[in-house]
Amino acid sequence: MEAAEVRKLAALEDQHWWYRERRRVLARSLDALVRTGEKPGRALDIGAAGGGNTRVLRGRGWDATALEYGEEGAGVAHGRGLPVIRGDAVALPMADEAMDLVVAYDVLEHIEDDKSAVREIARVLRPGGTALVAVPCDMELWSEHDTAVGHFRRYDREGLLSLLSSAGLRIEEVRSWNVLLRPVAAWRRKRSTGSDLEDLSPLVNLGLSAVIAAERYLPVGKLPGVSVLVRARRQDPAGVIAQTGY
Repeated sequence: MEAAEVRKLAALEDQHWWYRERRRVLARSLDALVRTGEKPGRALDIGAAGGGNTRVLRGRGWDATALEYGEEGAGVAHGRGLPVIRGDAVALPMADEAMDLVVAYDVLEHIEDDKSAVREIARVLRPGGTALVAVPCDMELWSEHDTAVGHFRRYDREGLLSLLSSAGLRIEEVRSWNVLLRPVAAWRRKRSTGSDLEDLSPLVNLGLSAVIAAERYLPVGKLPGVSVLVRARRQDPAGVIAQTGY
């Protein structure tokens, strides 16, 4: 992501409906891990930009580090008091099996060699460790916005699951996100001439926040959305990791 987009993101993410709800999605995923008996440990937030998700991780008790490729994003995260490392997702500067959790929200689509990035995620996870992945979905939604923010692709569900499984990650849950607003996104993307990351009027922001929040309570996870969310684990030595959520 270009420096200008990172600066724009950092300025907007605390209030913007999309980023606020995505942080809540991450928080709920972390809470679900705790309910299954997993204790917070070492976490890596890949492609952290300004560190919004890193703050969620640390707020939930994880020893989380932000990893950012670009100087601009790393600087913003550092300025917010977050531990940050500059590094490339296809060659993570971590030892094998060093992490209990890796978060890669809206990262893989920015990486040309996404297979290497996923292999690196699996490498740095301990056996049984968790990967939380989010990507934009459906090439039918491809637009000038994707080009402007540096996307190489949008994913279909089957392709993403195959990519993760090929690195030895076992899928536990997969679901769509931003389902209710997909028609709006599709209409807007057809008319977009660049990034659609922009400041919104408080009223519009409130309305969109209410719509996306409704998805927390509705069974829409198998319907087409704008993003796909996956929870996966690195296979443990016994290979006993169930696959669910299809």
